[in-house]
Amino acid sequence: MVKTPEKHTLTKLMKKRLFLAWAGICAVIISGGFSLHTRLPAEDITPNAFKGTDTERIQQAIAKAAGTTNTVRIPSRNANGTSVWMIDKAILLPGNIRIILDNCTMQLSDQSRDNMFRSSNVGEGITDPGWNENIKMIGVGSVTLKGAANPRATGDGARTLTLDPKKEQDNGNWRVSYGSDAGKADQRQKGDWRNILILIAKVKGFELSNIRIENSHAWAISFERTWNATLSGIRIHNPEDILIGDRKVRTYNKDGINLRQGCKYFRIDNVTGINGDDLIALSSLNVAPALTGSNGSISSTMVTSSIWSGPEDDTEQVFITNCQTNYTGVAIRAGDSASIHHVYVNGIVTKARPDTPPPYGGSPYTLLVGGKGYGDPSQKGKINNIYAMNLMGDGKNLVLVEAPVTDCYFMNGIYTGGAPAAVTYGVPPEALQNVSVTNLVKAN
Repeated sequence: MVKTPEKHTLTKLMKKRLFLAWAGICAVIISGGFSLHTRLPAEDITPNAFKGTDTERIQQAIAKAAGTTNTVRIPSRNANGTSVWMIDKAILLPGNIRIILDNCTMQLSDQSRDNMFRSSNVGEGITDPGWNENIKMIGVGSVTLKGAANPRATGDGARTLTLDPKKEQDNGNWRVSYGSDAGKADQRQKGDWRNILILIAKVKGFELSNIRIENSHAWAISFERTWNATLSGIRIHNPEDILIGDRKVRTYNKDGINLRQGCKYFRIDNVTGINGDDLIALSSLNVAPALTGSNGSISSTMVTSSIWSGPEDDTEQVFITNCQTNYTGVAIRAGDSASIHHVYVNGIVTKARPDTPPPYGGSPYTLLVGGKGYGDPSQKGKINNIYAMNLMGDGKNLVLVEAPVTDCYFMNGIYTGGAPAAVTYGVPPEALQNVSVTNLVKAN
């Protein structure tokens, strides 16, 4: 059958298109990629593309990524020729940002008196902070975040700075901590929230994974009024004694992870620590002189108000699993009418510190529920629904209950320390309501 001109023309056009498509595919294959009808992903935004100090370049990269890739990669190689990123002031994290820490080392400089990372919605003088959402910090490979070699300030808001903590303590002044700003008339002479390495407040949706923190100036990581957070693979080396040159000095309040007022829906897994205080602390307290109702004040260890203002400031729905430390494990403390409830703990191991052998040494507790000496005592039942299992410890207490708690269940544990039983009560039995202890074994 003879083809019509129209059919003949169509056949030639189809052949031409097929040939061009095949030629395009071959060209892509020869060039080592395949991108037909597909845009190649944008290059990673890194601080090496910008000018300025390390802090300025990282902040510029974050500004560039915001609203575009929303991802910044901090690589191991610094374009200035070093392998360390020196941070002079807090890197501010906006909402909807992902920071990839790619085999990098970051350290606070000796000039810094600030956090290393802080959510951008809070800070000194910010009296009415809004909410940030969706912040991720993901470690790839070996990632280390360090405090300064010679920190200007350490400790919490109740610690006075000194160049010689041991001398002060020998003279009876115990509420001190090292800081090179000690004695300088134009500098604050107490610690505050700026001594926390990573400070996140009023954030909905936060993720942190696979990092090592060394010698933070106070707590390694602290959260205030943060919802829906996931933390995993955190390694903390935070002893109280640090070396300044060849001199050993004492720094205080070296907690690992803190959850303050209003933290909800947390998952914390696989955290190990050499820490000078609690590995993980859930705290809703009213302790003077650091107590303040102001947001953005530097007279506190909290950047938002430290005052519990109602159920929205309760801490609840916290899951803690698979953690190990050389000192105190998980502490749950609430004062007055503040509430901490529905906390689930599974798998905490504490082992005595090598620098404090018995009888002085050993963890004061693997799990603390209550806590005394932190302002007004917790009202009956305000700490409730604490569920803890699979605990191991060789310190002064395995489980220490120091508040009138309600609906708490402790089960499955081995205790090899010196207390007469695995559970120690610092409140009378009538203060407790529905507290169950099952299979917590005091080993000889």
